[in-house]
Formats: sequence, C-alpha cells, structure tokens
Amino acid sequence: MFYRIWAFVRQTLVRIHLAFAGCIHKISGGRLPKSLFAKRSGVEKVGTSVKVIERNGYITNIAKFNPDGSISDDDFVILSSTDFHYDEDHEMNQKTTTMFVNHIKDVKPDLVVLTGDVILSKFQQIDAIQFARMMEEIGIYWAIVFGNHEVREEKGFYKYLLMKSFSDYEHCLAVHGPDELYGYGNYIVNIMGSGNKIRQSLFFFDSGRDVRKEYTAQYGLPEDFESYDFLKKEQIDFYKNNVDLLEKKYGKFGSMMYFHIPVPEFELAFEGSGGAEEYKQTGNVEILYGKQYESVGCAKFNSGMFDAALEKGATAIFCGHDHNNDWCGIYKGIRLVYNLPQNYNLYHLGTNMGFPEEKWNQGVTLTTLHADGSIDNAPRYNSMYL
Repeated sequence: MFYRIWAFVRQTLVRIHLAFAGCIHKISGGRLPKSLFAKRSGVEKVGTSVKVIERNGYITNIAKFNPDGSISDDDFVILSSTDFHYDEDHEMNQKTTTMFVNHIKDVKPDLVVLTGDVILSKFQQIDAIQFARMMEEIGIYWAIVFGNHEVREEKGFYKYLLMKSFSDYEHCLAVHGPDELYGYGNYIVNIMGSGNKIRQSLFFFDSGRDVRKEYTAQYGLPEDFESYDFLKKEQIDFYKNNVDLLEKKYGKFGSMMYFHIPVPEFELAFEGSGGAEEYKQTGNVEILYGKQYESVGCAKFNSGMFDAALEKGATAIFCGHDHNNDWCGIYKGIRLVYNLPQNYNLYHLGTNMGFPEEKWNQGVTLTTLHADGSIDNAPRYNSMYL
C-alpha cells in the first residue's frame, strides 16, 4: 500500500513538472528545455495493426490483424535495441532518441523490445515517463527489461516505480511479474496467429546486476565470489513451467527470451584478446552476421538457462550489455543475438577503438517472424542516417 501511495505522489509531481517543461518548450519554439529529448527528436505517430487480445496477470496475448478484422499471419517484425544509457548529456540523449525514432518511422515494426540499461539519469522517473509518453505518441506496442544499471536493488521502491512509470501506459506490455520471482519485469508476451496458435512466445527476465552474497550459499558458490548476475532457478522454472502450460492450451510453439546480461554460452562463439582487432570465430557457433570487439560480460556461474531453452525448444535468446558486440549466431539450433545498442553517452566503438562514426555499431536489430514459422534477424545501423 505504501508503494502505491508514494508512487502516485511521485508520478503526479513528475507529470506536473513535465507539463511545466512542455509550456517552456512551446514558448521557446522547441529549443528548451534540452532535457525533453522526446519532444526534440522528430517524434510522430506511426500506428499499428497489432492489438492486445488478452491480458492476464503476467501474460499478454497480442496479434497482428488484417483490415477485415481477422488475425494476420503475415510477417511480424520486432525491432529491438539496448543500452540507451540516457543520462545528463542532453545532446547525446537527443541524438540517441532521434536515431531510434528514425528506425521506427522507417521500419514501422509490429513490436519494439528494449533489453535494459535504458534510463540511468538522476531524473529517472521524469525520463521514464517522457519515454513512455513518446512511445504512446508513436502508437506501437513495446516491451522492456531492466539492465544492470537502471537501479542497484532487487525489489526496492525505485525499481518498482520505474517499471510502473512504463507499465501505466497502454502501449507498454511490460509488467512487474510474479512477486516470488527475482527482480521486476519477468513476464510473457505471446504473439498469436490464426487458428488460436502461438507464433512465438516471448519471455522477458530481470537478469540483475552483480551476484549478491545471499545467492552464493544458495548456489554453492565461494563466499568471495564476484561476478555479473545470473538468472535464478525460480526464473528458469517459471520459463519451463509456463512453456508446458501454454503448450497444453495452444499446442507446440517456439519461444524467444529477452534479458540484459548474456548467458555464458555466448562465450563459445569467439576467442581472442580484444583491443582494436575483432575477436576470431571459434567455429562452435554459426555466425550469421556481426563482430565481437570485447569479451562477453556474462556471469562466471552457469545457472542453466540455455539448457532449459534447449530442452523446451527455444528459438532465440536476445541480450544487450556488451556495447561493442553486435553479432547473431546459431548454437545447437538456438539463435544467440546481441541487440544493437543505441548509446552515445558511454563507451562504444568510437571511444574504445577509435573507429570513425560510420563504422560504429549503434542501431537496432530486426527480427521477422514469417508465416511459415521461419525467422530472420538483421542489423540496421544508425550510420545510415549520418
């Protein structure tokens, strides 16, 4: 109850602030305040033929519809990106947003997915609400998970409030998820096809930040164990149990996972020492596109999420976190996909490698679900808008 009351107060104050800032924006002819990255980034309505069929707790069913009102099995396009790293650099925030909006306007995707480290500024709630409002104006459904930088807590108030600031808006499909699971933002979005079939079931997870001491004993790890976080047993069980339940209702389907920190299996694709040279392919993973310029920032402990994905017939795992990696490959029949990052505020191929901007890897990743059940992935780089 406390969370709900305090969240209402905080969000009301934020909306008052944004209303005042909007007046200044109008009076200044769009020049001020520079913190309004959404209003200064060429946002316009795109719209969608996708509709929500059903919302039931942590599960939402959506589908693409034909003009006659029937469910369409035409290509379903998911535009995903990661690591916007919105902070106090207003000019870079605007550049990030402008590029992102350009992709949406040109691609006109059916769904947008963001895999964490999006809003990190001192004014997170202000930026979260203006971002959600921007997506409402665009009029496309979107989903999001937390990264390791949004908030440094597992289930504290500010993490709760950040998710609420997104999920209060109609076109946001993200929800807090079951209370018994680690973190916030563990939920499912089913993309439905004709005949009441699931085309793909999308599972979203909070992959945490760093391993907490409370989990070292639970998983038999050394007391001094330090690592990026890993997906917990209850999250893996959540995935397996819900696949089983959904298959009983809808029949067999493919599933795709979205979370921030990569699973350790991403380390099997490349080897090398980094630096200005790209890592070399190992041959263990069939690389479809992209390169690796930094080591995989995964947990040092493998909790078994990939094995669960393999057991349950998953088709793809999408992550973010490692800004200099943009590859997509297939390992044991599952696509391992680095979403292209959008950030200009933190490290990237310019700051780390000295590459000219036309060779940077900021952009979006397109995933196309075809009527025959096949899937395509493709990178779309910001350099096309330079």
